[in-house]
Amino acid sequence: MFLEESIGVLKRTPGALDALLRGLPDEWVRGTDGPDTWSPYDVIGHLSHGERTDWMPRLKIILEYGSERPFDPFDRVAQFNDGEPKTLAARLDEFASLRAANIELLSNLGIAEEHLELQGTHPAFGRVTMRQLLAAWTAHDLAHVVQIGRTMARRYRDEVGPWAEYLSVMR
Repeated sequence: MFLEESIGVLKRTPGALDALLRGLPDEWVRGTDGPDTWSPYDVIGHLSHGERTDWMPRLKIILEYGSERPFDPFDRVAQFNDGEPKTLAARLDEFASLRAANIELLSNLGIAEEHLELQGTHPAFGRVTMRQLLAAWTAHDLAHVVQIGRTMARRYRDEVGPWAEYLSVMR
C-alpha cells in the first residue's frame, strides 16, 4: 500500500500545480515572500531538477549498489542556473513530462514491500531506506504545494485587512 499511496500523490502534483498556475500573470507566478525566497516559477524549476537528478537516480543507486555507493549531492538551487529562461508553461510541461516518465519507471520496477527497507547512503544523513526516500519525495511535493499557496496568499497580505487575524497563512 505504501508505494501505491506515494504514487497516488506524486502523479497528481503536476496537474494540481498546472491547474493552479498556468495562465496566471507574472505577478502571481514570479512573486516571492521577500529576499532569499522562491516564487512559484522557481519552485517548478526546482521540482523538474529533482525529477532529473534526485529521486529516481537515488532510488536506482539503492537498487544497484545499496549503501556501498553514496548518492550524488543534490543542488537545491540549480533552477537559478537553468540556462535559457523558460516560460512558466514550458516549466510546467517539462515537470509533467519528467514526472510521468519517473512514475512509469517507478511503477515498472516491481518494488515489493521488502525492497522498501533496502538502504542507500545520503551524503548528509548517512544510511536511509528506500521507504524514507519515497516518503521524502512525496512529502517534498506537498511541502512545495504549501509553499506555493502561502507565497500566493501573501500577495494579498495588506488587502485582506482585518481578516489577516483569521488567516494563519498571513503570519
